[in-house]
Amino acid sequence: MAVGLAALVAAAAMLLSGSSGSDPETPTGLPDLPPPFLGVAVLGNGGLTAAVDAYGSVVDLRAPGPAGRALIENSAERQAAGTVPSDTGIQIWTRVGGEMLPMWQADEVRQRYLPGTNVLRTVAVFGSERVRIDEAIWGNRLAVNPTGSAVQLRTNEAGGFVTRSPEVLAKAAAADRRWLARALPLGKAAPPWAVDIYERSLLVLRALTARENGAVAAGARDGWAYVWPRDASAVAIALAESGYEPEAERIVQFLLGAGIEFAARFNGDGSPVPGREAQGDAIGWVAAASEAAGIGNARQAAHILAGGEPIPWRERADYWEDEPGDYLGNALASGEPAISQLYGGKVQPRLVREPGEPDSGLDSAAAWAVRPFSQPRLYPAARRTMERLVAAGTPFGITPGEGWEGGEDPWSAPTAWTAWSLATLGERQQALRMMQALRRSATPAGALPERVDAQTGVPRSTTPLAWSHAFMILALRELWPSSR
Repeated sequence: MAVGLAALVAAAAMLLSGSSGSDPETPTGLPDLPPPFLGVAVLGNGGLTAAVDAYGSVVDLRAPGPAGRALIENSAERQAAGTVPSDTGIQIWTRVGGEMLPMWQADEVRQRYLPGTNVLRTVAVFGSERVRIDEAIWGNRLAVNPTGSAVQLRTNEAGGFVTRSPEVLAKAAAADRRWLARALPLGKAAPPWAVDIYERSLLVLRALTARENGAVAAGARDGWAYVWPRDASAVAIALAESGYEPEAERIVQFLLGAGIEFAARFNGDGSPVPGREAQGDAIGWVAAASEAAGIGNARQAAHILAGGEPIPWRERADYWEDEPGDYLGNALASGEPAISQLYGGKVQPRLVREPGEPDSGLDSAAAWAVRPFSQPRLYPAARRTMERLVAAGTPFGITPGEGWEGGEDPWSAPTAWTAWSLATLGERQQALRMMQALRRSATPAGALPERVDAQTGVPRSTTPLAWSHAFMILALRELWPSSR
């Protein structure tokens, strides 16, 4: 029989989920797709922000802004453990042959954004029937619009967030396209795939950057919906390079007022998140973003941020976020004095994570010696380091470094920043190899996961990740530059 009814099912008040079982199991997803409840797409334009899984379910919802308060609770720990309650979030269920079925029990599910927008379309196939869901955010309203006249939407009416209004979809699409029209285009020789992922990356940054105060969430997910100075700074640099100077300036102003010496992460209101001390690259990244946004010289900004003292990069965690130490990435971000402390007058042929400790392994942060923290005397060593990491990579990219203990899954941010720096050095074929790896790791809708399965390319973590899309933009602009 034809698909007659689709019901949108949400948990009760405040859109909070909560199963009564003590040990629930995450439902099994379709082959070659992530499990349900792992977000793989983001909706929004810097206000109310939602993450949507591969099956069209809204699995994270935050306000105000992408680093705001969670309106849907979906624990990252439960996602990793496979114990997400089956009633989590706002789900799409369809009546097939008299039985209500969730989208993850369809025969096939496809997902994409409408061109030039953050309006998401999910299509599920149940036998000979198709169900289509269009989703978008405009203002403080989330539109979830299934096809068919006999569709029931059961949501938290008191919250006032969810609507089926086609007007919300239309307004969201129009606003996204107006915003995207402001971007500096890639050079005329850029192939269509490069233009597509450039525009998608810009729209991801639009969704994950708060309109009001410039707070950039690393991702729309529990544990990632915070502002990291280095991630937000990379976003500011990418936006400034793409013609969005006002947005870049707002991001930098947020970071300058956040007290980056007091914590590693910040809430959307600028307050510090307890649990992690300030990391050794924060000042350098914010200083670089300040210069890119036209606020001030990077060296002067770093001097001010450090209170006139040497930048405190030693014995601090780096972007791996593990034990404190004297790490390559922190030194590069902190500038020439730190590099001299680390190497003196002699630079090793390749750049390891802990200079003086060869067993610490080559570090992909070597790319930062080229961009954005240019150290020309390190270029030869950085080139050799990147070439070796690329040669050892997977079809989906590289890991953060040889000493990485987080498994073999490739990470999109190191892959993208390596592409950026290789392109800067004129290593075009190597850079394009990394870009092809990123294309393979992207979802069908064009979102870059933090990391993917090394064998299948299926997302294994937060998707999309703002940091990765920022470096994708910068690599694309280096490969196919256009005049400002």
